[in-house]
Amino acid sequence: MLRVTNRHPRSVRRRLLLPVGAAALSSLSLLSALPATAQSEARQPALEPGPPGRLPTSAAEVRTAAHLESVRHRPAQLREFFRQLPKGGDLHNHLSGAVSTEYLIKLAGDDGLCIVEKTMTAVKGPCGAGTRPAADARTDASFRDALVRAWSMEGFPPDQSGHDHFFAAFGKFGAVSGRHPGKLLAEVANSAAAQNQFYLETMATPASKGGKQLAEEVGWDDDLDALHKKLLAGGKLDRLVAQARAEADATEAEFRAAARCGTDHPTRACRLPMRWISQVSRGGSPERVFTQMALGLRLAERDRRFAAVNLVQPEDEANALRHYRLQMRMLDHLHRQYPKAHITLHAGELWPGLVKPEDLTFHIGEAVHTGHAERIGHGVDLVHEDGWQRLARTMARRETAVEVPLTSNAQILGVKGADHPFNTYRAYGVPVVLATDDPGISRTDISREYEYASTTYHLRYPELKDLARASLEYAFLPGRSLWRGNPTRGGYRPADACSGDRPGSDRPGERCRRLLADSPKAAVQWRQEAAFTTFEQHAGRRP
Repeated sequence: MLRVTNRHPRSVRRRLLLPVGAAALSSLSLLSALPATAQSEARQPALEPGPPGRLPTSAAEVRTAAHLESVRHRPAQLREFFRQLPKGGDLHNHLSGAVSTEYLIKLAGDDGLCIVEKTMTAVKGPCGAGTRPAADARTDASFRDALVRAWSMEGFPPDQSGHDHFFAAFGKFGAVSGRHPGKLLAEVANSAAAQNQFYLETMATPASKGGKQLAEEVGWDDDLDALHKKLLAGGKLDRLVAQARAEADATEAEFRAAARCGTDHPTRACRLPMRWISQVSRGGSPERVFTQMALGLRLAERDRRFAAVNLVQPEDEANALRHYRLQMRMLDHLHRQYPKAHITLHAGELWPGLVKPEDLTFHIGEAVHTGHAERIGHGVDLVHEDGWQRLARTMARRETAVEVPLTSNAQILGVKGADHPFNTYRAYGVPVVLATDDPGISRTDISREYEYASTTYHLRYPELKDLARASLEYAFLPGRSLWRGNPTRGGYRPADACSGDRPGSDRPGERCRRLLADSPKAAVQWRQEAAFTTFEQHAGRRP
């Protein structure tokens, strides 16, 4: 099976990506620039205003927007509004950190694992001195609560830096998360579907052990072309691709069993389209990083279940900092070999005090200009980048989207509210998509991320609707978009094939039907528009 990889740099990382088979994919066929001042170049102003909000364009939007404002100070109704809101896709999701802590504890007990009492770390049995059975958490509430606090951000003091506690959690439950990737994915996919999402991209490390062995075999070569040829020689890289695909098949089988797909009582996870993003452990040796990149990109061109590669592990880790520019050059070289594979990169998950000032000045720019990133994960240190206004304009022009997990940024970096560049990106016309990152550890979900964004940045219903649309527009789904042009700049207007149809209607015209049949992306977008229609019809009318 594919391995679920943890984010902690000193732990064995085993993070899953579960396949979307051909059947699942076929089922889909149904600004203006801110003023550049020396002060703003150095530091983001207090709560940068966002772009002018989009006004409602229909009576249904007007009614729904009014309903949202009417429940702003009624927590239960507000929470229900955001739970019911259609919320596109989650494009930044780490599987082992996404599954609920309670489910991990259950799996640990079911598998007979033990817990080292001093560190709350799960280990294989039998349980010896200083350990106790994980199954004790079923009846011992104090023990269960201690595990939840150790394996998540539950109860963590909000006035303290959560960086170390957050990343340490992966190592504590790593013995659990690596054992049943298909079960984990079924749990996470069910949660996404229950939150009214329509698509999921989740990260895993394919052929992790084989990739490590191949990297050690070929070693390092400063000549990247020669290094790539060494990986290809004798079919070595293709054998690794075959191994990754076999692992994905096994993981998919476990997923389908856990989700009861193909039975009379399938869970909602079975209907959720998903694609995998292959992780690259940026804290590893250069030869291992290059090997993982080559594997992930080759997979993305040869197996439609795999969409892209992404660098993971803390960006402030010593090796990650030391080799950052080298890793971007690796991607630049391999992008020319595999031009059809997508690239999304964790970049700018940094903040003053976490790294030296000079390390804040170039990571996002290097990812965009050299690493060929189509999306950026986090991007929190934007205004500390050299020439950040020019970079933001470039990202807007290229439609380089930013994956924003607000709760994660607050917990790990302590960055929230006015300090966060959320509004700055939007004011420059950079596409923004809300994401969860590691919702199991963070004790959040995508509905809370939308609620947090709306409350903190005063977003109205039409803006929330367009954020949900953006999460599908900038997803790595195959096929043409339902929308024309650059919708972040010009608004969400149907493509020519569907220009005469109401998006989401049950009777699209012939040309539009052909687009939906030929394009999995457009088909998922159409489904979300249908969900918006239903949502708006019932907004304010629910008990």
